[in-house]
Amino acid sequence: MPTKLYSSIFPSIFFLSLIFLFLYSTFLPLYTNNDSSSLPTNKFLPSSSPPCNLFKGHWVLDSTKGKPFYDGTCPFHRNAWNCLKNKRDNMGIINSWKWVPKDCKLERVDPWRFLGLMRNRNIGFVGDSLNENFLVSFLCILRVADEGAKKWKKKGAWRGAYFPKYNVTVAYHRAVLLAKYKWNPKQSVVSDEDELKGIYRVDVDILADEWSSIADFYHVLVFNTGHWWGYDKFPKETPLVFYRHGRPISPPLGLLNGFKVVLEIMVHHIQKEVPKNTLKFWRLQSPRHFYGGDWNQNGSCLFDRPLEEDQLDLWFDPSNNGVNKEARTLNHLIKEAVQGTDIQLLDLTHLSEFRADAHPAIWLGKKDAVSIWGQDCMHWCLPGLPDTWVDILVQLIHNSFETG
Repeated sequence: MPTKLYSSIFPSIFFLSLIFLFLYSTFLPLYTNNDSSSLPTNKFLPSSSPPCNLFKGHWVLDSTKGKPFYDGTCPFHRNAWNCLKNKRDNMGIINSWKWVPKDCKLERVDPWRFLGLMRNRNIGFVGDSLNENFLVSFLCILRVADEGAKKWKKKGAWRGAYFPKYNVTVAYHRAVLLAKYKWNPKQSVVSDEDELKGIYRVDVDILADEWSSIADFYHVLVFNTGHWWGYDKFPKETPLVFYRHGRPISPPLGLLNGFKVVLEIMVHHIQKEVPKNTLKFWRLQSPRHFYGGDWNQNGSCLFDRPLEEDQLDLWFDPSNNGVNKEARTLNHLIKEAVQGTDIQLLDLTHLSEFRADAHPAIWLGKKDAVSIWGQDCMHWCLPGLPDTWVDILVQLIHNSFETG
């Protein structure tokens, strides 16, 4: 009886086994090729969209645009830029303008996905307060994905945050000239000029202490300098004097030539000392929108909408010699300095030139701030334009990791 049963069942089992083997061999390759769990957790997922120029485009008023990720309660705010807390007019409209790149799409950052993909990595900003403005936007956006984020000020950082859920640090190192500089008061033997109060000595071949030892810590670095390279910051009574190898450079360098030398040396250092696999960006200038005079000459920026494209050259072309001309002038020198390196240009200048409406202006959070410092037509309201900068930076990081 068992022998007869076996002989009757065996053909059925054999036939079912053949079917199973056929299905297994057919669908196994499809399964293994599409298994997302096989991808490293710290790599960006492939994108079907080709790279495009995110820096050229136009602004559209979009009533359907999502609300900002954060409000005036973000613990990383700087008071003077917290335009919601300071009750700046038109904040709803300011944040309803959407940047639309030409011929491609700018994705809004997903803080959860981005921090997940950056797990165990660190992002550093180095430069002046416009990079700090950038950082604060970044921190407030990322915090929605990790409310346990803690303030972080190590390794010379001016400010930053640690996101424990993802083991990610994002921080800013204040180094306004990138090179080391210090105040030297006037000595009687230095000069007989009554108007000279002293000099700011700039050692063009020495890094500012605040970022001299960070090369191995960050996986992404964003550099800038520029807003302190002006005679409004260093007038003839307190000028910059450039030193190299411990001695004054002779003949003395003017401001722009000094800027050029510092750029060349800093870029060379970055290329030599920062690891090759570190993703490096240089953010071009953030434009100012002073109208009727500079910041210390009652300049104002009480605008209620962005500029039109045909107004931009009038405002910013250096040949017009306006008060906001320095951005394009310095950008030209920066582009020359980084040419031929692996430092990517983060060209946020053009898209920001439109946004005369998006500065803190008179809403600075302190009673006498305007009478003392003038309107702020240099930094940006938060939430505001720097949130778009974050979207662009995240997309470029995504693209770089994907192709790298």
